[in-house]
Amino acid sequence: MSSYRDRADAGRQLAERLTALAGRPDVVVLGLVRGGVPVARVVADRLGVPLDVLVVRKLGLPWAPEVAFGALGPGGVRVLNDPVTARLDPADGADVQRREQAELDRREACYRAGRPALDLTGRTALIVDDGLATGATARVAVRVARRLGARRVVVAAPVGAQEAYEMLATEADEVVCARHPVDFGAVSAYYDDFHELDDDEVTAALIATA
Repeated sequence: MSSYRDRADAGRQLAERLTALAGRPDVVVLGLVRGGVPVARVVADRLGVPLDVLVVRKLGLPWAPEVAFGALGPGGVRVLNDPVTARLDPADGADVQRREQAELDRREACYRAGRPALDLTGRTALIVDDGLATGATARVAVRVARRLGARRVVVAAPVGAQEAYEMLATEADEVVCARHPVDFGAVSAYYDDFHELDDDEVTAALIATA
């Protein structure tokens, strides 16, 4: 079933579908941590546009972490899903937010490594991930990018579930998904090499294009 050798191969194939954005001065590629960054690195290199990293953290319900009541992004950005938040004890919600804020701060310090704070004012944000299973993280990233001033938001991934693709199409200005089969399964099934990345690999990918 695999379609890609690894994330770099996926990035090369994805970039071929994004040539309309090549060389545009307003475009910035944002790799989603962690797995999206190596894909984004190749896309940015192929398009000749800058690469940056977008760190977002979903806020999951304590008794059902997969259900998000909101999300955090850089620069103090917070997005809340009010109907879900209403079901949550404020103290429990505060605990989750403190924990996720600490992890976001750690990752920002690690991955930005002296880069200036992310400012997307007037930019076209090209958000890249290695796959869209539920699309939840990408959806959060779209909302965070808009809060950071992005004029236009494009989501791009090598593969994703049809349901995720359709959901994101209602959130982003454009979604480019090279493959979105109805019988999706899991992102890992479409890669020969889909190893879990560590912080060093992410940092190396970002430095390579600095």
